[in-house]
Formats: sequence, C-alpha cells, structure tokens
Amino acid sequence: MFAIIQSGGRQIKVTPGSVVTVDRLDGIIAGEQVSIDQVLLVGKDGGDIVAGAPFVTSARVIGVIEGETRGPKIRIFKKKRRKGFRKQAGHRATLTRVSIKDIVI
Repeated sequence: MFAIIQSGGRQIKVTPGSVVTVDRLDGIIAGEQVSIDQVLLVGKDGGDIVAGAPFVTSARVIGVIEGETRGPKIRIFKKKRRKGFRKQAGHRATLTRVSIKDIVI
C-alpha cells in the first residue's frame, strides 16, 4: 500500500515503514504523532487506486516525528558583466523527518 501526500506545496510518495522529510512542521516536538489529511492518491495492495479531487475523503497518513534536520545549502550568486557587480547569498531550509506508521482509508 502506498499514498501520495501533499506537504509544504510538494507531493511525496509514502509507504508504511518509510521515513520522509517534509518542510518544517511548527509546534511539534520529536516523538509526537502527526496525522496528515492532505492525501491525493492511495494505491491498495490489490492494485486498486483511489484518487481524490483534490483530496481523498476520510483518508489520512499517520506518522511519528523523528526530529528536525537541515537541507542542502543553496548558493545564490548574481553578477552583471563588465560592471563589477557581484552578490552572493545562501540558504538552508529546516526540514522535519517523519516516520510513516500507517495509511488509513
């Protein structure tokens, strides 16, 4: 069984037992249980697929927060040729690691 969820504007494929990283979830500490209701598609073991419009009603994904991590460093470099203009910046996103326990339909 698998599901495709929406979290932080991204679509993520999850299966029970997998660990996924999503954008930071505010106000949640490690060890807490979280329920994600924005389920776009559910694939069952028999090959049946349930698609939502846009979300599958009464479907949710249950997971446990493992902690926070940092994403890769992104470099931003701007330059205008022949002007001597150079500008450099960087960014690292804070992500939350979620261990998926169950998919409930």
